[in-house]
Amino acid sequence: MSPAYIFIAAAAAVLGSLGGLHLLYTFHGDKLHPRDPAVRDAMEHSNLVITRQTTVWRANQGFNATHGLGIVAFSLVYGYLAVQRPEVLRDAPFLMGLGMVVLLAYLVLARRYFFSIPFRGVALACVMYGIGWMLA
Repeated sequence: MSPAYIFIAAAAAVLGSLGGLHLLYTFHGDKLHPRDPAVRDAMEHSNLVITRQTTVWRANQGFNATHGLGIVAFSLVYGYLAVQRPEVLRDAPFLMGLGMVVLLAYLVLARRYFFSIPFRGVALACVMYGIGWMLA
């Protein structure tokens, strides 16, 4: 495998690890819970304006789950392409560009809404992907 696709696969692995941890923390433990138990209680007993069919807490859990799942799916697709089908990435500038755009979007979101660990991980994935793209 060429160094270009090793970098892309490594970027996918970093991002996939973050997404996997996010899924794990969504459903196990309290790392993504509010520190103040009263806030969680309020979330569990408050409906969204758009519907009474769910609570703010359940919507939060769903948002976290779909967020983590989307990151894992992105990582699996790009990791698979880099390792098993690098010619697809090589011959599809759209896919290479799309991967970078998605990573940069995650970087902006991580900077604005998250904390240092996800930001640093996504920044690392962006750098590795960018190196891979340049080498390809």
